Amino acid sequence: MSSAPPSGKEPEAIPVVGVRLAGGAKVLVDEIRSQDELRTKGFGEKEGQEYVLKPYEALYLLHTGRLEVAGKKMTFDSMFELLLKYDRNIMTKFLVYRDLRSRGYVAKEGFGFGDDFRVYERGEYEVKPARYVVFGISEGASITAKSFAGAVEQIEKMGKEAVAAVIERRGEVIYYKASKMRFAQNRYDTSIVKKDDGAL
Repeated sequence: MSSAPPSGKEPEAIPVVGVRLAGGAKVLVDEIRSQDELRTKGFGEKEGQEYVLKPYEALYLLHTGRLEVAGKKMTFDSMFELLLKYDRNIMTKFLVYRDLRSRGYVAKEGFGFGDDFRVYERGEYEVKPARYVVFGISEGASITAKSFAGAVEQIEKMGKEAVAAVIERRGEVIYYKASKMRFAQNRYDTSIVKKDDGAL
């Protein structure tokens, strides 16, 4: 996976989606046709009777000019400020999500390893299970080796490949595949991380 900055353009043909904001900054899509368009492209989820976009999905669609908020003139900045009140890690999630989408991957909510996503190979969404679990880490963020190794181990137990998405201060995202290795001379497992120079 290269580390070129994303283009900021939606690579998939999705018409402009009308949404409304509900309590807790929930982003709802009411129109059935829009729900179907979004579902086939891997955006949003049905929650009971409602079709809901995750905050980072809404930001991404707004960023690419594919989202309008009913009754409000929302800019990216105003939407971001609103969502930040409910999720202090929204920028980390958005930057990783935007980068993955710009590369043609479908990314869905992860398994609770922090700011993580289930990531599907191109063309495999709704066909095969997600291959990767990608979790975002802002440059300079504090994370213990023990918690990092524990997350990698749990991800591998699920049959997924663990990938750390490190967000540099300029917003560029660099990916590192992470895996567990056992050294013959060492009683303990050690996580080894290497930069991913191939496809995600």
